[in-house]
Amino acid sequence: MMTHVKLFAIGFVLSLFLSACNPERVQYTGQLKQEMADKKLKRITNADLVETIDKMGAKVSAAVLKELTTQLQKTNDPAEQAKLCQLQGLPRTTAIAQRYAVDIRLLGAADVQNKTLNAKEREVLDAYLYNAEQKLPQISNIQKISDTLFIYNAAVPVDNLICAICFGGQKTPLAVWRLAFVKREVIRRMSATKKK
Repeated sequence: MMTHVKLFAIGFVLSLFLSACNPERVQYTGQLKQEMADKKLKRITNADLVETIDKMGAKVSAAVLKELTTQLQKTNDPAEQAKLCQLQGLPRTTAIAQRYAVDIRLLGAADVQNKTLNAKEREVLDAYLYNAEQKLPQISNIQKISDTLFIYNAAVPVDNLICAICFGGQKTPLAVWRLAFVKREVIRRMSATKKK
């Protein structure tokens, strides 16, 4: 008799426990899944990271260069051109910035003195200015600003409309793309690419 009571009690407690653990109650949101994936240990070397940023930077800078050049060709209105030079009214550029979680800016020679930029960035910009003054070839550049931030720079060709319209008033026309990549977002995209 006692064993039946014990079995009944154990069965009752077990059924309560199982009903409390209803799998339908646990719902994983996309954000929670992403956060759990981000927490997994991943072996990514600095070389992997720099290579990915270089590829992404080249792809992004080429796409925004094309869109901005195309839009500048469509207007002679100085106010509209000024907006475009500030990267306003460029839907593809906005979409790319969101897709790659990258901050996209267009810098000129005057930004060598821009104190809101990191000292390393101003040095790189100064080197681009020197190369432009000396008519030397320009190459893309990646700077690690902190443990979490990388800056990809690429100069716009001097003969491009962007230099003339956006920075034509400067002694040396110079336009440089500044793409700020957050390390975590780059790693997230690297992981997504590897899964495919």
